[in-house]
Amino acid sequence: MTVEDRPENLLEAAAAADEVQAVESLDEENTLTRDFVRLVRDALEAGETDRVYDLVEPLHPADIADLFELVEADERPLLAKAISDLMGSEVFAELNDHVRELLVEALPAGEVADIAEQLDTDDAVAMLEDLDEDDQQAVLAEMEPEDRAVIEAALSYPEESAGRLMSRDFVAVPEHMTVGDLIDFLREGRDLANEFWEIFIVDARFHPVGTCALSWILRCPRAIALSDVMKRDQSLIPVDMDQEEVALRFQKYALISAAVVDHDGRLVGQITVDDVVHIIQEEAGEDVLLLSGAGDGDINEPIRESYVSRVRWLIANLATALLGTSIIASFGGAIEKLVALAALSPMVASIGGNAGTQTMAVAVRALATNQLTRANTGRILWREMRVAMLNGVTVATLIGLATAFFFANPLLGLVIGTAVILNIITAGLAGVMVPVLFDRFGQDPAVASSVFVTMITDSMGFFAFLGLAVASGLV
Repeated sequence: MTVEDRPENLLEAAAAADEVQAVESLDEENTLTRDFVRLVRDALEAGETDRVYDLVEPLHPADIADLFELVEADERPLLAKAISDLMGSEVFAELNDHVRELLVEALPAGEVADIAEQLDTDDAVAMLEDLDEDDQQAVLAEMEPEDRAVIEAALSYPEESAGRLMSRDFVAVPEHMTVGDLIDFLREGRDLANEFWEIFIVDARFHPVGTCALSWILRCPRAIALSDVMKRDQSLIPVDMDQEEVALRFQKYALISAAVVDHDGRLVGQITVDDVVHIIQEEAGEDVLLLSGAGDGDINEPIRESYVSRVRWLIANLATALLGTSIIASFGGAIEKLVALAALSPMVASIGGNAGTQTMAVAVRALATNQLTRANTGRILWREMRVAMLNGVTVATLIGLATAFFFANPLLGLVIGTAVILNIITAGLAGVMVPVLFDRFGQDPAVASSVFVTMITDSMGFFAFLGLAVASGLV
């Protein structure tokens, strides 16, 4: 009997197997359980790579990608090494950008090249685009010439453009074919895309002239010409179109896939709805994070990058807050005479800030979805001003009556009520105009709108309240 076959070792192996079976890998929300992650981390710490493999092997590639996010950063290379046979293209396609970058940097260039060659073009580009120039070139040098040329062509397009997003795996046939010719072509087993929903019909210059859905092809007689059944009206995506505009076009026209054309109108790729789903999620989250100045907002982002992206907006807020402070300082004499002014001033500014944030969020979303355009800016502005007036009157009445009762000073209640109305109206105006102006000057309206809207509402709140208090003879 060998050492490995001794009863105590067999018992330990059996106990470990029972423990694995006893722990559910996924909970009712289809996320990896804490106990399962603990088992994997304990096995990694103990150097039990075979046990790690047995634990992870049953998981779906998307769940394996999630597992990398749930372990510590220094454990990720160890996990990748333990399950190297499972680290296929499906897993890398699902990895978080920061996690994938860490793993790619830890792997030899040859292994990264092998994985990239298995991925769709858009996923391969996403894996390589954030690498350092030297690392990127090292990986490209290990790839087959044909695959390398495709990746390099994609990397030549701007970030977040259709050229980066598109897949070069598509099916295109000449318009002189019949339905029967096309079916025979598809059945010959040539080097075709793995998945596709429609066929692109092209002319002699490789310009797309129409599309045929697979459902049409399967239901039409073989003798029918493609030119008689194809859909000539199609949405063509310019190769340099921003991915957010691509997503809006898919949403507007309910597209499943769309052809991407270069500057000469030639078909160079396709974008499918599964890619657009990722864009919608990414862009929606990005706008929310930009409004708060939180940078990428990714919990896997390195601490230094998070610090740099966030602290600059905090410093900008500090600078804009000086304006409000200077306004308060200029009314120092009035505040000394009536301490209630100091207690109530932040309330006026805060209410205006909240109202401005509400309007700004609506405006940024409307700009992002093309609901707010040059054609209707005036109408939307007037709409938000009316909403602001109604909100102002409602809140001003409540705060005015409460202030008059609490401080036994009706004039103070009237002053603060009037100041609230003015500030909320100002907030409605700034909440629309600031994002619109950013958009008109070609800047992302979500980037710095909150800083300027907050500055305007704070300054107006302090100035209106303290100015009215002095003008009314309250102090």
